[in-house]
Amino acid sequence: MVDLILLHPPSIYDFRKRSVMWGPISDVIPSTPVFDMFPLGFVSLSHYLTGHGFNVRIINIAYKMLSNPHYDAEKEIKKLKTFAFGIDLHWLPHAQGSLELAKLIKKHHPQTPVIFGGLSSTYFHQELITYPQVDFVLRGDSTEKPLLLLLSALQNGSGFDDIPNLTYKENGEVKVNPTSWVPEDLNQLPLDYSHIIRSAIRHKDLSGHIPFYGWQEYPITAIFTCRGCSYHCGTCGGSHESYKEFCHRQKPAYRDVELVASDLSLISRYFKGPIFILGDIFQPGEEYAKKLLRLLRNQRIDNHVVLEFFDIPPLDSLDIIAASIPHLNIQLSPETHDPKIRSIFGRPYDNQKMEAMIEKTLQLGCHKFDLFFMIGLPGQDKKSVMGTVEYLDHLLERLGKSKKLFPYISPLAPFLDPGSKVFENPRNFGYKLFCRTLEEHRKLLLTPSWKQMLNYETSWMNRDEIVESTYQSALKLNQIKCKHGLIKLKKFKEIEKRINQAQSIIQAIDEQMDKERSTEVTYPSIKSLQISTICDKDELKWPVRFFGLNLPRGSLKILALLRIKNILGLILLGNDLSSKRTKNNITKPYQKPAN
Repeated sequence: MVDLILLHPPSIYDFRKRSVMWGPISDVIPSTPVFDMFPLGFVSLSHYLTGHGFNVRIINIAYKMLSNPHYDAEKEIKKLKTFAFGIDLHWLPHAQGSLELAKLIKKHHPQTPVIFGGLSSTYFHQELITYPQVDFVLRGDSTEKPLLLLLSALQNGSGFDDIPNLTYKENGEVKVNPTSWVPEDLNQLPLDYSHIIRSAIRHKDLSGHIPFYGWQEYPITAIFTCRGCSYHCGTCGGSHESYKEFCHRQKPAYRDVELVASDLSLISRYFKGPIFILGDIFQPGEEYAKKLLRLLRNQRIDNHVVLEFFDIPPLDSLDIIAASIPHLNIQLSPETHDPKIRSIFGRPYDNQKMEAMIEKTLQLGCHKFDLFFMIGLPGQDKKSVMGTVEYLDHLLERLGKSKKLFPYISPLAPFLDPGSKVFENPRNFGYKLFCRTLEEHRKLLLTPSWKQMLNYETSWMNRDEIVESTYQSALKLNQIKCKHGLIKLKKFKEIEKRINQAQSIIQAIDEQMDKERSTEVTYPSIKSLQISTICDKDELKWPVRFFGLNLPRGSLKILALLRIKNILGLILLGNDLSSKRTKNNITKPYQKPAN
């Protein structure tokens, strides 16, 4: 019998039946509007618990529902046998889907504990625990050990008083244990991707373990360097203030550079997709970054590696970065062209520094440089939004000749992050919030378009103006990308058509809602706009290098049967990781209590 099944919900459980105009809320992330990508925490939780003797299974319900129109989630849940269920409510767009999954569990397994976790679960823990389908909430950004202790207590029948970070119900009373488990480093939590494949084979459920829709064709991986943040971005629920207040994390927890470099090297040996290093490598300090880069330089990673920066790194370090990572890709989120608005938001650099970084990085051979801009910022009006797009035209004119600089602009949607500075003090930043509670957000997700889903408007733009600015800026940027050769004429016309269709549908939904005074709206053309509206998903992709291994015939047959690329590489990678952990005693054995 399985000890724990981790379920990842779709944003809205019955999304296949409802007519929802998602709009561009997920256009600049790998996931679809269903938010089908399960959090990386599933990987570390499953790996950690398995290493301590528990049998853990992951089921990506969102992916299964999205990839197979005939898949019956309730039917599968009814058949499942486990000691406990875990559901992530990490991102607030899962407020409806997560609670509906929990309802189904209680319908068919009324005595089986249901455990919630994630940043949104942490923020709303005292409201979340009042739902009858929720038994436990684990708070914080690192719940591996608290979950281990909770499962042990459930199985041996002991009490829950001493389990850190736990909110639970006992005899009808809500109890909140102290948030006392806040690890200072991440050295015990490697991201072992082979563990996911092993679990898929063990439970004979490959599709349930797929990270997100389309991963088989585009198998990217990620390595995290930290949990927590030292930056103060106004609308980010993962900012320094938010982590300090709600996760009790006084400072970020980092992973030793040797472990980061070693895992990246092992992934590269068998896996030829892009590798994203999550977290600015300069956030822990320049010495951390340079030490990591020295290690990577000696390893000569062949994969395309993606770095994200929260601030402009020292320009003299760019030479070291380029020399250390042959296939370098960069992401930067300046949010706006206006340095004053950028400073209010929390980005501490001006355009001159940013442009100098872009120019030098491209000269050094960066393969792709992504720039992300946002709509819905404090101090930003429609004129400012269009000013950003005009700035991007000039930027591409000067620095876009290599066709490696890719700009994007999208709305801050659907929600302001709970726990962010703006969410906590909206009036101080010129915002108006339409809802504050988890239940209000759950209901907001059931409205028919992304405009009605927005949980905010600003003193400079109301909901209508945010939507209008989004589509106008997208049309203009689409023209600019075509002009500078970033997209072909055919793609330009396709995107322009989608944007125009989306504007018409938004208007039709508004008119129908006003006429019928109902949130139940049906508009058949919506389905053609579900994956991407204001840009094309392929623009976000980094190159995938040729996959080559000396595979025996039997392995090739397995690959064909499982219909997934790189699976053998992942299994081989797992052997190396397991060997390394045994050698270095990274994971200490844990004796699971008897059932």
